[in-house]
Amino acid sequence: MTTTKQKKSNPDDLLIGLVSISDRASSGIYEDQGIPALRDWLTSALASPWQMETRLIPDERTAIEKTLIELVDDMQCDLVLTTGGTGPARRDVTPDATLAVGTREMPGFGEQMRQISLKFVPTAILSRQVTVIRETADHAALIMNLPGQPKSIKETLEGLKDADGQQLVAGIFAAVPYCLDLMGGPYVETNDAVCKAFRPKSAIRQK
Repeated sequence: MTTTKQKKSNPDDLLIGLVSISDRASSGIYEDQGIPALRDWLTSALASPWQMETRLIPDERTAIEKTLIELVDDMQCDLVLTTGGTGPARRDVTPDATLAVGTREMPGFGEQMRQISLKFVPTAILSRQVTVIRETADHAALIMNLPGQPKSIKETLEGLKDADGQQLVAGIFAAVPYCLDLMGGPYVETNDAVCKAFRPKSAIRQK
């Protein structure tokens, strides 16, 4: 499934690849929930202009690797978010494909994802989600594996808050804008009420 087929129109805009990995959803057995959940959360969380490229593919390592390479190398995505296929089942090969196309691993993201999920279920330790950077001669992108369930996607990205909206556990997306800065990507601002991006004071642009 593809929503667009062109590189970003403005080099300062953030281009995000959204990849839902599911045998049954990709074959039409049921409606995909991953991409809509990602799109809705990003729409609420991002204050900067952004565009998206979407793909709905089966749990096949070759297809996943090909899709990730296309989104980074050809489409020039700055950030790629995958959902699904990160467990211990034999068909769960998303992390393996992600590691295969990455040039550097960013283990802190996966560690934090599991810490968030462990607040709810002990089986969070079964998750194999990874994050990598893929670099080419003139471009770099962050590729992140996320859970498959919409509720878990939101919790992982946004973190956990109390009844008054105070942050209890930081979500992983708070670190993404500064990571993109360091990689030479676009400057991304967020909606603080949803997810407050963290940057050192020296890295914050004055408005």
